[in-house]
Amino acid sequence: MATRSEVRDAGRLVGDSLAGLVRGIGRTHLSVSSRTFDAVGPVAAPVRVLHDGLTRGVYATVAAAHAVVPRVGAFVTNERADRDDSPADVWSPRSRAARVLGVLNGLKGDTVATAYPELAFPMALRDHVNGGDVVPTHDGVSAAYPHATGRVVVFVHGLCETDRSWWDGAERHHGEPSVSYGALLEDELGFTPAYLRYNSGLAVADNGRALAELLDDVVAAWPVPVRDLVLIGHSMGGLVARSACDHADVDVRSWAGLVRHVVCVGTPHLGAPLERRVHRMVPVLDRLPETRPLAALLRDRSQGVQDLRHGVFASDVSGGADPDGYLADRRREVPFLPGATYCFIAATVTRDRDHPLGRVIGDLLVTYPSASGSDGHRTIPFELDHGAHVGGITHFDLLNHPTVYAHLRRWLDPHGRVDAANDVVAACLQRFD
Repeated sequence: MATRSEVRDAGRLVGDSLAGLVRGIGRTHLSVSSRTFDAVGPVAAPVRVLHDGLTRGVYATVAAAHAVVPRVGAFVTNERADRDDSPADVWSPRSRAARVLGVLNGLKGDTVATAYPELAFPMALRDHVNGGDVVPTHDGVSAAYPHATGRVVVFVHGLCETDRSWWDGAERHHGEPSVSYGALLEDELGFTPAYLRYNSGLAVADNGRALAELLDDVVAAWPVPVRDLVLIGHSMGGLVARSACDHADVDVRSWAGLVRHVVCVGTPHLGAPLERRVHRMVPVLDRLPETRPLAALLRDRSQGVQDLRHGVFASDVSGGADPDGYLADRRREVPFLPGATYCFIAATVTRDRDHPLGRVIGDLLVTYPSASGSDGHRTIPFELDHGAHVGGITHFDLLNHPTVYAHLRRWLDPHGRVDAANDVVAACLQRFD
């Protein structure tokens, strides 16, 4: 079962979405019929008036019904749960529901946060020992991390993902479902893994600011003194991690000096091609009445999605600002945090990153130049030894893959020899050839 508030907001969201879909179909219907009546001429005017009136009435009625029925269903569900004395639980920790909510937060996160707040993910570290969010107090953090060490690695998921996404592919790549980068780093290098969950549809800069504030509280409440802090972000998560570090530097937060590494895995530092194509497509679709409803649907994507157009963010750019506007007027590449080592891992579906197909589609969502931060026009200052390419995998394979872990271990092992680490990487690559 879910809480009453979650069921209520789910009913409202489904109803509003269905009603909006019906209204869009109605507008398309009227646009198509309008062209036909225009072609026939004035002789069709009486029929047109009757047709348009009936059409608007029918679609309005159907839209209202689609809006009401899910709300009624939610009310009935809550009433039945009260009669059955069902235990109160929440949807968000459940694997399947969490994935659905993760996608919803990513695509419509700003709308969800304001109109359906019970379905929005608050930014928090997840307690995988006791369940729920970690309360950022000494007692809360101690309960969530009973074996805490002074080396902490925070995993920041990407757009439409959740904290559980870091276990994707564990069975396929490792033979057991419990293996993740965090578990491996804990076993082999003594790190304590912490997994973030957040509303990925909000502006990247806003999520970065919230993460900077959260880490302030968590580090202060950590059971033992934190010596090393590492941030690992997948896709958008890399941008959020970079933004958090920028906020920490600007606001002079104490944890900034503890950051040793920021690792960006499949992060679109220079933007995501799909978002740029959608952005260019919207005004084209908006020109024709028949495709205008689709343009409106695409235009309504979340601010987080729109931030992926260029991969540019800054602490002085507020959420909701037009990305094109601030790129043109006050473009500022966010500098690296002083004292921290920044690394990137990029993937292509082809084993050779220079293969024509690999150059065009990258890992299906992010191209190699964007993930590596260099395309001839813009350059993110990664050091030569702090970048890696993994061929023959897709964007979501990067979440849990042996070769990716080999690179993480190479960078994060303070006593590891580069030659030995390269041998590990070579062995992993040979295994998957």
